[in-house]
Amino acid sequence: MEEIDRDTLFDFHGVSMSKTFTDNWDEVQNFQARPEDILIATYPKAGKDLADQLPTTPRLIKTHLPPQFVPKSFWEQNVRIINVFRNAKDSAVSYYHFCRMSKGMPEPGDWSTFLQNFMEGKVVYGSWHDHVKGWWEKKLTYPNIHHVFYEDLIQDTGREFDKLCCFLGLSCSAEEKERVTTGVRFDNMKQNQMVNYSTVQSLNQKLSPFMRKGKVGDWRNHFTVVQEEKFDEDYTRKMKNTTLQFRSDV
Repeated sequence: MEEIDRDTLFDFHGVSMSKTFTDNWDEVQNFQARPEDILIATYPKAGKDLADQLPTTPRLIKTHLPPQFVPKSFWEQNVRIINVFRNAKDSAVSYYHFCRMSKGMPEPGDWSTFLQNFMEGKVVYGSWHDHVKGWWEKKLTYPNIHHVFYEDLIQDTGREFDKLCCFLGLSCSAEEKERVTTGVRFDNMKQNQMVNYSTVQSLNQKLSPFMRKGKVGDWRNHFTVVQEEKFDEDYTRKMKNTTLQFRSDV
């Protein structure tokens, strides 16, 4: 595999970013959304690719952008937006392994270094805390948003699928529901070349597969007791003024 120089982080309007994601910024901001579009917005490694299984014909547009960076045409066209949220600890672990294997991301260092940077928002797309709070609070002024929790999807895919269909105004048959709920099972997605990015040369899947585990609670295999205590203290301080409730185990 040809070596690719890794990006470096810089402050981009208050959010840590890298040039890979900002070099075409004018083109991104001038994107013209359509009223029938569906936007899937998540923090990195929170389940964005689950959207590939949705039984819908409008354009599906996926992004990791925080709400303040989303092109204005999405708001002007009243586009339906689906947020997928994942608990912070599993998000940190999954993001760490992705940064290890993706040559297009800044060098993550070891787990301890990455975790500290994650807590400080010094990773691409910035603070997990600010990102999820921003999208959670956006619904107060923009009601055409549906929140989905990764943990709920894992626990009861059928129930969450029904809620999503209701939001999108879809009427799906039992066969379509079975196809989707089967398709989003992690083991099936891991084998799906449309989802697992196995042909992308900049991803070293020998180091860590793009679709790694998909489990809720895998963070317990990475956090030390001291790291967990420090993370929980930081989390409580940063999330104290929100009604967001996450589960880190199922």
